[in-house]
Amino acid sequence: MFGSVKEVFQYIQANDIAQIDVKVGDLQGRWRRMTYSAANVTERLFEEGTGISLSPYPGLRTVEQGDMMVRPDISTGFVDPFHARPTLAFICDMYDNDGNRYVRDPRYVCQQAEAHLAEMKLGGHALFSPEMEFYVLDGADYGSSAGAAYYAVESHGVGWGESEEPLYRLTGFEKCGQVDAPLDRHAEVREEMVRFIEEAGVKVKYQHQELGTPGQVEIEVLFGTPVRSADDMMIMKYMIKNAAIAQGKIVTFMPKPFYGHAGNGIHFHQYLSDGERSLFYGEDGYAKLNQLAHHYLCGILEHTPALMGIGNASTNSYRRFAPNLAAPIKLFFGLSNRSSALRIPAYALNEREARVEFRMPDATANPYLIIAAQLMAGIDGIKRQLDPSALGYGPLDVNAYALPEVEQAKLKSVPTSFAHALLALEQDRAFLTKGGVFADELIDAYLKHKRTAELDAVHVRPHPYEYELYFDL
Repeated sequence: MFGSVKEVFQYIQANDIAQIDVKVGDLQGRWRRMTYSAANVTERLFEEGTGISLSPYPGLRTVEQGDMMVRPDISTGFVDPFHARPTLAFICDMYDNDGNRYVRDPRYVCQQAEAHLAEMKLGGHALFSPEMEFYVLDGADYGSSAGAAYYAVESHGVGWGESEEPLYRLTGFEKCGQVDAPLDRHAEVREEMVRFIEEAGVKVKYQHQELGTPGQVEIEVLFGTPVRSADDMMIMKYMIKNAAIAQGKIVTFMPKPFYGHAGNGIHFHQYLSDGERSLFYGEDGYAKLNQLAHHYLCGILEHTPALMGIGNASTNSYRRFAPNLAAPIKLFFGLSNRSSALRIPAYALNEREARVEFRMPDATANPYLIIAAQLMAGIDGIKRQLDPSALGYGPLDVNAYALPEVEQAKLKSVPTSFAHALLALEQDRAFLTKGGVFADELIDAYLKHKRTAELDAVHVRPHPYEYELYFDL
C-alpha cells in the first residue's frame, strides 16, 4: 500500500487515522497486536521498530528472554475496518535486540525461502494461490473439563439449533456445492467477506458455496509471491472471521468440524514464473508440464509426510483423511485427478498458467511456514532432479478410491495421524534447513509445542464417543 514512510504519514493525516495497529504472527499462525495512538507515532516506529514481549506466544520466547523488537512492513499497510476509530494496520517483522532478524519469525522463514530460490538463478520467481475452505455457522458452544466434554453447533440450513423448521432444509451433498439461491444461504455473507478482503488490497478470484451442507464456503485469491500470499492468507482469515461476526454468524476453519460432512482444506496452486510465462510449461510433456515441473512436484510428493507436520498441524487434521471423503490419501499426481495428493488443473494447460496444485494442507497451518516448506520441497526436487515416475508417484489417471485394495496398497500413503507427521518432520528436515531457511531451533520449538501442548493434551482426554462405545461395559 505504501512505498515510503512519508506516504504513510501523508495518508494518516489525509484520512484522519486515529490508531496504528502493529500485527505479529505467532508460531501457530495467529495474529497478536499492539495498538498505538496515531497522534503520538513518529517515523521511529517504522524505521527502528518497537519493543514487544514474545513470552506469551507459544514456541517463540520464554519469560526470562521475552523482549524483542518488531518493525512494521509499510508495504503491508491496510485500513482495519473492525475498530471503532479509524485504524491503519501493518504486518511486522521480528528482530532480536541486537538488530538481527529473529530466526523463529515465520515471516522471516518465508522471506528466506524466496531468497533461496533466487540464489538458484532459474530465471523466475515462485507464485502461490490458496483456495481457503471454511464453514459459516449460526453459533457454537463447546467445552472440556474433568466432568464434561462437548460441542454443539448451530446451522439453521440443516435445522441444527433452530426452533422453527427452515423454509428450505439442506439434507445432503446433492443440494450443496455451488448451488444458487435460495439454497445458497450465505451469498450475502460471502460478498461482505470479499468486500473487506479486497478493500485490504487482497485480490479475490472467486467465491462460492462448497460441498459441506452445514454452510461450507470457499474463497480463492489470485497468485502472489510466497510472502505476499502468506500475508494475504492472514488478512483473509481476519476479515472472514470479523465479517461473519458483523453479520451475526461465526466461522470455523477446523479441518474436520463435523462427522459425515466435508472437511476444510487449503489447496495451494503454485508454479515458477518469469513474469510472463510459467517455467513449468512443456508443450510435449504430460499435462503440458516440463522436466523442471516434474522435479518440483516430485520434491513435494517425496517430502509430503514432513510437509504434513507443518501443513496439517492439528490432531483434527487427520480426520479429513479417509477413503471417499474428497481428501487425498495416496501420494501421486495426475491431470484433473482430485483423488491425487498433487493435481494438475486441466483448465491451465497453457504457457502462461501451467501449474500444480498441492491438496493436502489445511488452515491449522501457519501460512508462512507451509508456503515456505512447499517451496523448499520443490527446490529440493529440482536440485536432486527427482523423477516422479521412477519413485512411484505417477502420473495416474484413475480414481485411487475405486482401485482394488491390492492396487491401492502399491501406492504410497500419507501419514494417518499427527504423531506420524511430526515424526516425519523431525526425521526429514534437511531439505528445510538448507540455506538457513528453517532454523533447527525453530523446528525443535515447533515440534515441542505441538507434541506437548496439543498432541499429548488430546491423547490423555477421553473422547465423547468413547462413552457411547464403552461406558456400559
